[in-house]
Parts: sequence; C-alpha cells; structure tokens
Amino acid sequence: MTPSNSRPDRKVKLYGQPNSAAAYEIRDFLSRSVVEFDWIELTCDEDCHRQLGFSSLSEIRLPIVEFPDSDRLFAPTLQEVAQRLGWITQPRFKEYDLSIYGAGPAGLSAAVYAASEGIRTVLIERQAVGGQAGTSSLIENYMGFPEGISGADLAERARQQAVKFGIEVLLLREGVKAEFKNNRIYVDMADGSKMIACANICATGVEYRRLNLPNEDRFLNLGLFYGAGASEAPMCQNEHVYVVGGGNSAGQAAMYFSRYAKQVTMLVRGCNLAASLSQYLLERITQTSNIEVLFNAQVADLSGDQTLRRITIANSQDGSEQQSETQRLFICIGGAPNTEWAKDTHIIRDDSGYLITGSDLLKEGRLPACWKLERDPFFLETSVPGAFAAGDVRHGSVKRVASAVGEGAMAVTFVHKYLEETR
Repeated sequence: MTPSNSRPDRKVKLYGQPNSAAAYEIRDFLSRSVVEFDWIELTCDEDCHRQLGFSSLSEIRLPIVEFPDSDRLFAPTLQEVAQRLGWITQPRFKEYDLSIYGAGPAGLSAAVYAASEGIRTVLIERQAVGGQAGTSSLIENYMGFPEGISGADLAERARQQAVKFGIEVLLLREGVKAEFKNNRIYVDMADGSKMIACANICATGVEYRRLNLPNEDRFLNLGLFYGAGASEAPMCQNEHVYVVGGGNSAGQAAMYFSRYAKQVTMLVRGCNLAASLSQYLLERITQTSNIEVLFNAQVADLSGDQTLRRITIANSQDGSEQQSETQRLFICIGGAPNTEWAKDTHIIRDDSGYLITGSDLLKEGRLPACWKLERDPFFLETSVPGAFAAGDVRHGSVKRVASAVGEGAMAVTFVHKYLEETR
C-alpha cells in the first residue's frame, strides 16, 4: 500500500528471466527511448510469486511490461510496447511535402528545421529514435555539452524539439520499396501501407558490421550484442566484458562498461588506436586500470550452451588463438549503409552501397543518363531529383554527429529549392 504522503511509482517495470533475448530487446528499446524503467529479474518460482502473485514461472509468458497504471503486457512485441506508450500513430495525411527516413542525428536535425519552417513533414524510424548515436553512453565532442551527453538524451531532446514544431514521428515503421514518379516518392511500407511525399531525405545511417561466424545468430542478444548495449552495463558487475572495435563508439562503450565490469577487453583489428580513436578517449582508455586493449585481434569462434560462454580470439600476426570465458560480447565495428530499398530505383550507390550525391555524380564532367533536369544536382541530392541523402548513409560523409546534424539542416535548404521549382 502506498502511504498517503508519498507519490506512487511512475516508472515502467520490466519483469523477466536473466539471459532473455526478448527482455534485452525491450530493455534496449526503453533505454534508447529514455523511458525510465525498473528491471526485475525472475530466477525462480518464489520470485514470480513475490513480485507478480503467480505461483510458478510456467504459468506466465515472459517478459512482462507493467505500466504505471498497473496494466501489464505479457511477452509483448516492441510494437505493442510502443503502442501502449502512445508512440505508434497512423499518418495524418495521405501526402506530405517531405518524408524523412531515419531518426538519427541527420534525420532529427532535418525534422526540426523542416517542421519549424512549415514544411509538412513526416519522420519514419524503424527502431528507436537516435540511430547508432542513440546507443552511445556518452558523446563528449558535440558542441554545447562540455560535460557530454548520452546519445539517447541528445536524440530525445531533438525529438521533443521537432514535435514542438509539429513533426509527425512514426516509430517502428520501415520502408521496403521506393518508386519515383510524378514528382513524388511512393514508398511501400513493411506493414502494407504506402507513404507518399513530394521530396525525400534518406538518413537511414548504417548498421554494425557482422562477424560472419557460424554461431552468430544463435547467440544474438544472448551474450552477443551489436552496438554499445548501454542498458546491459549495470548487469556486468564482476564480469569480464569484451568490446570489438577501435572507433569512438567502441571506446565510449569500453569506458562505460569499465564502471561496472571487473575487466573490459577491447579487441582491435589494427595495430594501434590512434588512427581511429579521438585523442581524449585514447588517453582515458590508457589510464583506466580495468581496460586492456588487444591489437591485431579478432573473434574467430563463439561457443556456449543456451547463452554465450566463451570466445576464441585469433591474432592476425602470428596466427595464434586463445579461448576466453565471457558472457557478454559487444560488436562496434563500423557498418554497412541501409540502402537496400534503393536497388530497384535510379538512385546511384557506390560499391559499398552508400548514396552518391551532388558533384560526385559527375563522371568525366557528365551527369548520369537518368538525370533529366537542366540544372546540376544540389549538393546533397541523389541521382533522382527531390531525393536527398544526409548523414552516414551518404557517400563521402564525415562520420560524426555534428556533421550529420549539419547535413540534415542543409538538406532542408535544398528541399525548399526543389519544392519551389516543382510548384
């Protein structure tokens, strides 16, 4: 019973068993969405009875999400959780001036500027707001935040700012096929609906590269995690955690886990960190006693039972291998662009799949045959007029949050010009 002089607990509660892939997905989604929640582990029937009132774990479907009004969802999908939080809505209009795909720094920046300037805009995100940047435990080199800010908090502030200006945000939605005709972009969505807009900004970013090991899918979210996995840090007490990668995202992850884990080992394919890591992070990692860095190292094998238990680390110089016990491996090794949707369009990609824009479309001074306008493409415009790219998904972009934010804002300027010439 809640005492009359105290406030009831307004947090979301998440109940589940340890090493549950489904529970991790919800924890990660809530954490990246800046939703306060309590994680309550259920390890036996006694826990189940004490916490939930059920006599046995076998009686219920886990995980369970309990909302502040005591309503519960049993083994929900992310869509159901987001729906209950009021985040999944239907588009208000049949057609928009601008559609933005991807709610990372570039997409959020574009959304803020477009909505503030009165462009009828919809922002579509297939996962949580923030993109890869949203998984970062701390961003310290973004102007205006001398103490740093977590990626999730920065993204949430941008989302709130865009909403204030009237942006529509559609979460857990994904476009799977695009068609450009009649000065419009028609996108078939994964749920069977269609999105129509006069102009489009692709800010879908990149996905972390896979290890391409035989057991990778088996251990996904069961000890093997893509990204910084900030929601898992408190569960790493007294554990030995491994982080694969040598860039800033891997470095920040290592620093964050070092506050909880007994030992953090970074596995770096190259022979040093200076080429890929910001100097301030390099100095901190070097000075942190429970972080070690193994160079010329890569994961060669994964093994375990129901969850990950050990990894095999190969040295690329001498070919030697060693096995290490661990229950948590975090992969932060760059990525591949999310541009598969463009394969059946006239949008030109480079050999790695990044969208080519502006003057980079010129070959020997000539524009591609698919470009039919008399003017040259705008700086962030793809080979299809009215279709723009911003942030990490763009060929030649600088992979930094500040650069992505700048490109998102710049893209809206060109959208304005394009809409003026087509109306």
